[in-house]
Amino acid sequence: MNTVALIGNLASEVELKDVGDDKKVANFLLAVDRPGQDAGADFIRVSTWNRQAETCAEYLAKGARVAVDGRLRSRSWEEDGKRRTAVEVVANRVQFLDSRREAESPFEAAAAS
Repeated sequence: MNTVALIGNLASEVELKDVGDDKKVANFLLAVDRPGQDAGADFIRVSTWNRQAETCAEYLAKGARVAVDGRLRSRSWEEDGKRRTAVEVVANRVQFLDSRREAESPFEAAAAS
């Protein structure tokens, strides 16, 4: 079984790309806190497709808190004569955890009051 569930904050802006045939992909980096004494975070590349990709690009920004469930995908390629590999999460679902009010900057919240 290949299932992943993560909760974290976006460590990058969402990059939306049109890949042809009416398909779109969004990529972002997710910072997931490590529990216990090993403080810090793991940074995980996440990709999502089509309508969900468009929604993520429209409503998410760096720092937003999300829950992601999906599957792991590994890829490999050759670059400058060296073999490279990467593991990423392909999201089935991205759930936004910040309320709109929390996601606004302090300046926007003050202007709305």
